[in-house]
Amino acid sequence: EKLVQDAIKEAITGKTSLVIAHRLSTIKNADKIVVIEDGKMVEEGGFKELINIHGRFYEFWNKQMIE
Repeated sequence: EKLVQDAIKEAITGKTSLVIAHRLSTIKNADKIVVIEDGKMVEEGGFKELINIHGRFYEFWNKQMIE
């Protein structure tokens, strides 16, 4: 997983990029995270912001960390 994260970081540094991820740790360091559910944007913000509001991203994050 670290190899994938390092490769993504190297490939997108200094560029505008769209990364679609099911493994949320892959996007933890993104400038902006957009949560899409049922085709609708339900949340957007940085990692800390989304964790602190305890919304859908927070729920998804906690579920993945337990698994």
